[in-house]
Amino acid sequence: MRLVRNLDELPPQLRGGAVSIGNFDGVHQGHARIVETLRTQAAKVGGPSVVFTFDPHPVRLLRPGNVPPPLTWTDRKAELIAELNVDGMIVYPTDEQLLALTPHEFFQRIVVEQLGSRGMVEGPNFYFGKDRGGDIGVLQALCDAHDIHLDVVQPLTVDSAYVSSSRIRGLIELGDVGQAAEMLTRPYRIRGMVIHGDGRGTKIGFPTANIDAIDTILPGFGVYAGVAHLANEQWPAAINIGPNPTFGDDRFKVEAHLIGYSGSLYGQPLEVDFLSRVRETRPFDSVEDLQKQLAADVALTEKTVPIRQNSDLKI
Repeated sequence: MRLVRNLDELPPQLRGGAVSIGNFDGVHQGHARIVETLRTQAAKVGGPSVVFTFDPHPVRLLRPGNVPPPLTWTDRKAELIAELNVDGMIVYPTDEQLLALTPHEFFQRIVVEQLGSRGMVEGPNFYFGKDRGGDIGVLQALCDAHDIHLDVVQPLTVDSAYVSSSRIRGLIELGDVGQAAEMLTRPYRIRGMVIHGDGRGTKIGFPTANIDAIDTILPGFGVYAGVAHLANEQWPAAINIGPNPTFGDDRFKVEAHLIGYSGSLYGQPLEVDFLSRVRETRPFDSVEDLQKQLAADVALTEKTVPIRQNSDLKI
């Protein structure tokens, strides 16, 4: 997949095909359905399949005080989109000039002139242009006028409700990372930098990496089973989000115990996938009781994420 951040540098191989425009936050199964249709349409018009998204999310400029926390950062979104086998992804730098374009101006400048699109694929709730003035009806009329075929893909439903980024965001906030994973194309992932902590985990036999500078939404308080990604290695991980009430520590922390790993992680970037919620955060009567529970947490994590040769660990 070709990743393009500047339309002035758009290679000719990504022009004249089918495009889908949207935020694609999280890259969930509904997005995968859109991309599947996009690839089919691109084949029909004999051109490339292209996903067009924005960085930052337009809401960050329009309503900076009401910005939902994202599910994915841009590079992660590109990885997930690439797994859906599209030919290209355009990450358009959102600015005031873009947001000032009317629906007609946006369509003419982006879709017609710069992309030379011959097909489009969108969901029924697609809006575009200044003040979200263009809806799917406006888009249909513009496509008809320019002989561009438009496919409208109906939303995917799970348990009688639409699969959406906002629904997945709500599940993650509640700690239901398992159900969220069923709606995503990959388990939910965060990233951050490992910083120095209190060293308390090492003292009780369960060293943890304290993760800071996380720029996506965090699951609710609790202990989770997951996978830590360190450079080119993957390690099963028991992750705690929240305070450490047994020690009277009410500071919010994100800590990951990489099962089987030894060595220093300070100052390194770390990414963590969440597969399931193990238990809630709670105080224990003694350090010994906490150690027994942590051992049980690790054992359950090992069952959820079997330890294998790191390069072969798949999720």
